Amino acid sequence: MRLAIDVGSVRIGVAQSDARGILAFPVDAVPAGDDSCARVARLAIECEAVEIIVGLPIGMNGFEGHAAGVARAWAEKLGDKVLIPITFVDERLSSVQAQRGLHAAGRTTKTSRTVIDSASAVVVLQSYLDARSSGISGTEGLRS
Repeated sequence: MRLAIDVGSVRIGVAQSDARGILAFPVDAVPAGDDSCARVARLAIECEAVEIIVGLPIGMNGFEGHAAGVARAWAEKLGDKVLIPITFVDERLSSVQAQRGLHAAGRTTKTSRTVIDSASAVVVLQSYLDARSSGISGTEGLRS
């Protein structure tokens, strides 16, 4: 099972895969803050995760900005709490895709603020799982 993380300034979206690594589904949205890494580490251990996927918000120009730096720093802190491999995945437009999916399901972002974070994590994880099954890479590990 794999866990995906969408690092936000207010909430940390969490999604997980099924045991076979085919489908992603939402788990939770953890409040951002000092305790967020510990809470996600507990979730990873409880779920017996074999890998943690962290969405890396790369700009449309292909460069990393402030948000990517925040995600990397957060993943480093998480890496101090778990021995599970951590992989970064380009998450460009994951929030847009998640919002479109919620809108198609008849939900608005205004009424689904806590859901959008875990829905974004689902988009990140499903993209990773699909690329992995197709043999496409495009990932970067936190540890070598």
